[in-house]
Amino acid sequence: MAETSNSFTDSIAKRYDSLSQKNCCLSCGGALSFAEIKPGDHCIDLGCGKGRDVLRMATLAGDTGRAYGVDISDGMMETARKHAGVMGLENIDFVKAPLERIPLEDGIADVIISNCTINHSMEQDKVWQEIARLLKVGGHFVVSDIYALEPVPEEYRSNPDMVAECWAGAVTREKYFEHLVQAGLKDLELLEESEGYEKGRIRVASFTVRGRR
Repeated sequence: MAETSNSFTDSIAKRYDSLSQKNCCLSCGGALSFAEIKPGDHCIDLGCGKGRDVLRMATLAGDTGRAYGVDISDGMMETARKHAGVMGLENIDFVKAPLERIPLEDGIADVIISNCTINHSMEQDKVWQEIARLLKVGGHFVVSDIYALEPVPEEYRSNPDMVAECWAGAVTREKYFEHLVQAGLKDLELLEESEGYEKGRIRVASFTVRGRR
């Protein structure tokens, strides 16, 4: 299992390393616009990429707050740190880690966001368990992601390169919400949801979900 997990991680990191210096949009949603960050909040962006949203979170949280960006791409981390340095932000940290195992302490976050990243994981239930672990009691998350309209055929789901392209790792809507409930998250609210559309070799829909620990 560890070898298989590493092959997926390597493919995802390779893809996003190659995109880290390109001027392109890598997000499928606007989770931050629903996050309601206040001064003093501690915030985390899962799959932060170049760190654009982390910089905005750090600014909104102010000197008494803190923002953390989590990603597995060295290239993205390097670009994000450069941007933070240019802006002179000191209340910010970037952490290289897989979403299933994030080296931050329990109950650290008031707010967690993520944009089109969790679908890359082959253990999405563990990602949601991490979100629940990291949130303070009463803290909230806002996640934009995709779900598959039908179960993804194993020939695609087991292909690391297709998963890295942000479609083959998608689970169904039912399975997605099952992971949230099993993680103990509550007050689940569907903020946005698209019609189905073609992505890769399957049909998916995009949505934005908010909830609390």
